Amino acid sequence: MPTKRQAERHRENQIWRSAMIRNEAEYQEASARLADERRRLAEHRARLKEAGLGEEDIKRVIDPMESFHLQLKEEVESYERLKRGEFEELENFRGFGHLLISLRIAKGMSQRELAKRLAVHESQISRDERNEYFGITLERAVKILDALNVRLHTKVEIEPPRAMAIA
Repeated sequence: MPTKRQAERHRENQIWRSAMIRNEAEYQEASARLADERRRLAEHRARLKEAGLGEEDIKRVIDPMESFHLQLKEEVESYERLKRGEFEELENFRGFGHLLISLRIAKGMSQRELAKRLAVHESQISRDERNEYFGITLERAVKILDALNVRLHTKVEIEPPRAMAIA
């Protein structure tokens, strides 16, 4: 079980991570927001041009909005990749919780269905996914993988010892 400080650090790190689309409803909402943002950006750019602003000034005004737009676009594209079964590699179990969520999405399984297969309440799955399964036990991870009907293979590479720096 993680310590209180580890849990606090995990929550702090979550603030800096981009949001993850976890279900079809969130995907539809994000896609609609993306289309709205694209339209708003174009309209705003046109108004700024009409107001006589130069390209450099327009870029300075639009950049923050465009940054949000690009982040949202990446979230949508990431969800679409997961639906196609495209995953990032996992190293030393970093991102394992994210992988579990990704696997559920790729399998086309809802949180409700996974909860039913695990004999837990749907809110438990939602909470676990919101926290990216932080502090999950190995036993629980195996149950989730089994419920998803997924086999996880590992490859172990033992690196040579690093030379210690002499101070």
